[in-house]
Amino acid sequence: METTKIKIVLIAILIAVPTLIFSQTKITGLQIIENVYNRETGNDMQGDLTMSLINSRGAQRVREIKQFVKDFSGMEKKIMFFVSPADVRNTSFMNWSYDEVGKDDDQWIYLPALKKVKRISSDSKSDYFMGSDFTYDDLGDRHPTDDTHRLLREETLEGETCYVVESIPKDKEYMYSRSITWVIKDKWIGLKKEFYDEDEELLKILLVKKYEKINDYWTVLSSEMHNVQKDHTTKMELADVKLDTGISANKFTERMMKRGLK
Repeated sequence: METTKIKIVLIAILIAVPTLIFSQTKITGLQIIENVYNRETGNDMQGDLTMSLINSRGAQRVREIKQFVKDFSGMEKKIMFFVSPADVRNTSFMNWSYDEVGKDDDQWIYLPALKKVKRISSDSKSDYFMGSDFTYDDLGDRHPTDDTHRLLREETLEGETCYVVESIPKDKEYMYSRSITWVIKDKWIGLKKEFYDEDEELLKILLVKKYEKINDYWTVLSSEMHNVQKDHTTKMELADVKLDTGISANKFTERMMKRGLK
């Protein structure tokens, strides 16, 4: 009788163990997007950004940008200075993203012809940035709680095992009706992202083309956004990347936007 009891207990344990392992390893769509949002990228970063605009005929316009990013308590600040060509030289853009739930990014653009810093209003966040396929909102850092996330499946993309997550905005007036993101397991990089317009039609596809570890941080070095409805593409390539160099907090001000890289 004692042997029978032991067998029953062992069988119960064997049945429970796979269930326990599954419950411990199961992950939600929200947790996946939170891991992407919270991925360690260093205290600060600077680099040379090349923005290439390619139209449906293959004609290309190239813009050179110097970019700086720094983490502060409860927020991240980014500033971009256009270096060339001449028609956009000395234009600058600044973005402040907040960790606080429900707080929108603050954004500014400086146009040298007007000699004035202009704040980007919430109504203008859906406008496209400097002729690119990125909206002002795309350049910010969307908080995970702004959307409802659902894990659709797992699949392999470009040799990487990915979680595929659907995100639906809680704000019904948001410019995208939904997005689908392929997130690399363990690296927590969004390898691909599809954006759908208000009519549920595919609008844009963002692809990460190159990423590598710099100072032990996974860093995206090349990506492209393709507007499938306009057949227009924007390529972003980051070079001469430097992390944790101690960028001054004074770099991220309206004064610096006007001053530029002098």
